[in-house]
Amino acid sequence: MPLPRHQLPPAPPGRRIGLFGGSFDPAHQGHLALSRAALRALRLDCVWWLVSPGNPLKSAGPTPLPARLERAVALTAGDRRLVVTGVESRLGTRYTADTLAALRPHLAGAHPVWLMGADSLAGLHRWRDWRAILHQIPVAVLARPGANLSALGSVAARRFAACRLPEHKAAALATARPPRWCFLRMPMVDVSSTRLRARAASGTVDAQTVSET
Repeated sequence: MPLPRHQLPPAPPGRRIGLFGGSFDPAHQGHLALSRAALRALRLDCVWWLVSPGNPLKSAGPTPLPARLERAVALTAGDRRLVVTGVESRLGTRYTADTLAALRPHLAGAHPVWLMGADSLAGLHRWRDWRAILHQIPVAVLARPGANLSALGSVAARRFAACRLPEHKAAALATARPPRWCFLRMPMVDVSSTRLRARAASGTVDAQTVSET
């Protein structure tokens, strides 16, 4: 059953919305940098951080959802363009293709774009119904340290090579008819949730700090 609209972030007609999914375990400055680069390059009105209940491709469970949401909210405080939501837990979806299908009625009048880092594109062919994702929504891929070559040579990038939008036309992506994707270069922020968790486990850094030291 679809969620009532009051349980979802607002998506008025014409709004250009970036959808940024992930575990955010923990949220960090790299997530902020990617979101703000997408806001600029794609001329988005806002970016939703879809904090997932768990990543189906990872065997170990993430930090409990409330703690990840709390950290993400703290990190984005002061930037009203960034909207943190745990809507997937209420939708009961774990896979991106299912989440997009469930959100489609709510986003019908808006212009959504799926946002992902280059590291995600490199492994996109391992996602469930990955081709359906590219046929459902335009996709923006943002550069990530050490992942750009593997992303641009990936199964998904080669399969949809003819659908790639030149970077200088990135502002048109939100209103493009899928399948359409664009690779965006951005200043590198060399930080990852995996490394932050490892440093927290070793006592090198507190996992609750909002930026990598």
